Amino acid sequence: MRYLPVLLICLGSGLAAAPMDPMQPLTQPRTLTASADPMTALRAPDKAQGDGPAPKPEFGGLPDAPGAEETFYQCTACHSTEIIKQQRVTDARWDDLWVWMVEHQGMIEPEAETRAVILGYLKTHFSSER
Repeated sequence: MRYLPVLLICLGSGLAAAPMDPMQPLTQPRTLTASADPMTALRAPDKAQGDGPAPKPEFGGLPDAPGAEETFYQCTACHSTEIIKQQRVTDARWDDLWVWMVEHQGMIEPEAETRAVILGYLKTHFSSER
């Protein structure tokens, strides 16, 4: 019984606060640590500086390596390089995606040699297996 006034004061102060409007920006934005951020698992891991070839602005920031030019021109006919750079899929999934893009998305199938160069580039720089 002696804790009832304390309980009522605590509950009363919570009830008196105005409800948060979800459409208004927070006065003090919340920051999440990487482990608490649910989007962390969806983002491609950041590469350490000096890890792999430098991005080439001319090719939308793709790593400057053999196959970058072919990949840039083939892929950006339909989507930005950001779509490519966020990928971390298996090598087999790259093959599946290629077939899907040709058969269902209207991607023009390049010559076999160009296909091999592009898929090799994608598997080297945007694979979950490396």
